[in-house]
Amino acid sequence: MKNIDKTGKGISIFEKEPTPGMVWDDTRVFLAVARHGTLSGAAESLNLGVATLSRRIERLEAALQLPLFVRQQSGYQLTEDGASLIEKAEALEVAAHAFASGAEQYAQVTGKVRLATAENLATGLILPALPAFHREYPDLAVELVTDIATANLHRRDADLAVRMVRPERGNVTLRRLGTLGYGLYCSEAYARRRHVEPDLGDYDRDDFITWSDMQSDLPAAQWMERVLHGRTPRLTTTSLATQVAATRAGLGLAVLPHFLAMDSGLICVATDLGIDQSIYLVIQSDLTQSPRVRVLADFLSDLVIRNRARLAGQG
Repeated sequence: MKNIDKTGKGISIFEKEPTPGMVWDDTRVFLAVARHGTLSGAAESLNLGVATLSRRIERLEAALQLPLFVRQQSGYQLTEDGASLIEKAEALEVAAHAFASGAEQYAQVTGKVRLATAENLATGLILPALPAFHREYPDLAVELVTDIATANLHRRDADLAVRMVRPERGNVTLRRLGTLGYGLYCSEAYARRRHVEPDLGDYDRDDFITWSDMQSDLPAAQWMERVLHGRTPRLTTTSLATQVAATRAGLGLAVLPHFLAMDSGLICVATDLGIDQSIYLVIQSDLTQSPRVRVLADFLSDLVIRNRARLAGQG
């Protein structure tokens, strides 16, 4: 789209001085609607409300004094003027990303970031790797919250989380990193005392170590409940570390994450329990570009991805 200046020459609307009231970040909204064709699709990709998105498109059209879209029942279709501005808007997008990357590169990563995760991932995976992270970012303090029953990103109890339950609400972004696999395990001494071949599913004469009633919602606890058929387990605990220790002591069978059980030298009795869980990285949406949060998020993503096979019980 060209405007005519006093000399009669055409100038691009994105090359002239900003129109009063124009918000350059609205070009990001413009591109999202153009790419998705609907307000709902664009809103989901940007983590914005549909009403907010609609207002920002109207604001941009008013600032440019151009209709950018034809509103149809099936969605939003670019006008001729709108289509002519796509390339310019994409150039602004590239420039904005380059600016943000450059700023983050030179920013000193300091302060504190609060991470919520399960105790098994903290002790068995994250903490052993954390010294390398602190060597790279010595001025960044990490606060680790393992009581994730009380840590809720929706309430802003943490900046980011690595968890096995997909959030259903809250202004967060998430990424699936891998799978946490579970198996039924026992000690070598207990395995020698058993009179059943592995993986036959006959547990009538076995002793079990499981969770207390407070953790009855856990997949491992529910699997045990189905197998026990009302029988009393040998031992109930409130922590995974206690279950691993009890299993190593030969007190019975326990459902444990593969990577913890294998690290403890336990014997796998059964694998396909149907309770494997996805591992998600979850971040407060307004913190995704924060340098202190971004560096820890990248570290955690790389850590889980490098250990995917181990976490899934495949190596």
